[in-house]
Amino acid sequence: MLEPFEIEALALSFKVAVTATVIGLPFAVWVAYLLSRYQFRGKFIVETIVHVPLVVPPVVVGFALLVLFTPVSGFGRWLSDMGLNPAFTWVAAAIASGVMAFPLMVRSIRQAFDAEPIEYGEIAQTLGVDGLARFFRVSLPIAAPGLISAAVLGFARAIGEFGATITFAANIPELTQTLPLALYSAAQSPGGEIAAFRLALLSLIPAIGSLIVAEWLQRRTPGKTRS
Repeated sequence: MLEPFEIEALALSFKVAVTATVIGLPFAVWVAYLLSRYQFRGKFIVETIVHVPLVVPPVVVGFALLVLFTPVSGFGRWLSDMGLNPAFTWVAAAIASGVMAFPLMVRSIRQAFDAEPIEYGEIAQTLGVDGLARFFRVSLPIAAPGLISAAVLGFARAIGEFGATITFAANIPELTQTLPLALYSAAQSPGGEIAAFRLALLSLIPAIGSLIVAEWLQRRTPGKTRS
């Protein structure tokens, strides 16, 4: 039987991870398609910015988000004037998790787009299917396993996010305390070893399950890459 605080942390984790994945996935598709299909000035810079969360400590990402959304900054002041400042709320946890998951989603989706044989595009063009029609009728269906894999990987990354979340959203029980943050609190509390162990097991279930599904879907994605 789960304790009430475990249920709250689990439910909040799913809420944060699902929100981060659902909102981030369309942007990941757009960026991945842009990087896969087009050559443009500054492409290397775009690729670098997209992948920054993979190579810097998550706490750096959380601090950057905190600075960006603080009322002192222009963007944060604009949000505050509209009453939309998300800092230290569950929305902040979703934003932090989404930013950390975004590069993984982009990489997975881009690989799926890259795997589309060039001949498909040429055939579609001869049939008069081009632009958005080609994207929705050819590229997107072929890349569907990659999109699903990206969603699963993004969800797994978001549900396990810690560093960026605790910096941007803080560790507030019943408000921003996801499973990793609850585990951290339990581990830091005297006599909290059993609670920490239970939370660790809870955290492993969705994470490992997501990775298994993602690996299975990745194996179903065509392996031929674009030259």
